[in-house]
Amino acid sequence: MPSIDAAKKIADAFQVSLDYLVGEGQNAHFDKKTVKRLQDIENMDPDIKDKLFFLIDTVIRDTNAQKAYLQ
Repeated sequence: MPSIDAAKKIADAFQVSLDYLVGEGQNAHFDKKTVKRLQDIENMDPDIKDKLFFLIDTVIRDTNAQKAYLQ
């Protein structure tokens, strides 16, 4: 289908996913770089992946705590 190919080229040019381009789907709000990172994490060794998620969770917790103290 030519329209799908055109949409894919547009998404690639703007470095976003097709979901993002049309504003639908689970990953619609993620840019292409974020989706790539998530895919890379998903392919990691489970132990490394657990450590990375621990680090991410710690940063999220600390950020949320800082926001709560500022209110």
